[in-house]
Amino acid sequence: MPASERDVRDLPAQQPRVAAGVSMRDLLASCAAAEAVSRPPRAPVSDAARRDERSRDERSRDERSRDAA
Repeated sequence: MPASERDVRDLPAQQPRVAAGVSMRDLLASCAAAEAVSRPPRAPVSDAARRDERSRDERSRDERSRDAA
């Protein structure tokens, strides 16, 4: 057996290194927070615009149901 294999085998097993003591939950929460603050605020939507969007969605849904039939 070559000396390099013997040297590696005699070394104690190393534990995986942890970069930081951050849980996955905290990491995901920080990503969500960063995404939320990095986007510009949306303009407020008026009641009329919401009604138009709902009626557009209803028409689209009706067309899809007719196409499926």
